[in-house]
Amino acid sequence: MIDLLASTGNFALYFGSAVALLFLFKIIYAFVTPHNEWQLIKEQQNTAAAIAFGGAVVGFAIAVGGAASNSVAYIDFIVWALVALVAQLLAFVILKLTFMPKISERIEKNETSAGVMLGMVSVAVGILNAACMSY
Repeated sequence: MIDLLASTGNFALYFGSAVALLFLFKIIYAFVTPHNEWQLIKEQQNTAAAIAFGGAVVGFAIAVGGAASNSVAYIDFIVWALVALVAQLLAFVILKLTFMPKISERIEKNETSAGVMLGMVSVAVGILNAACMSY
């Protein structure tokens, strides 16, 4: 029982950091994407934007979960979480530069297929990222 209580501090540190990193990811992701996810989602009820942004958040959370479970120390966790953040941002940039150059315009037009594609690419990158975070 004492060990369990002692580990709650580590849980709080890692969980609190993960939530803070998720918030940081949301802010940075909004700067990287040309479209304004929150405006599209909150003011225009844009389903494509919600799917795309939701996939990006879930993909990042999967990768941060992998970082937390595979890290050997707190700083290791933070470094791998930042790697995950960069990987998720690159997923958007690479998709936009290669396969779907008009992805932002399509999401702004509420084209669900574009939102699903971006969301699923983000989730896939998060899964791959988490799986590669091992020693």
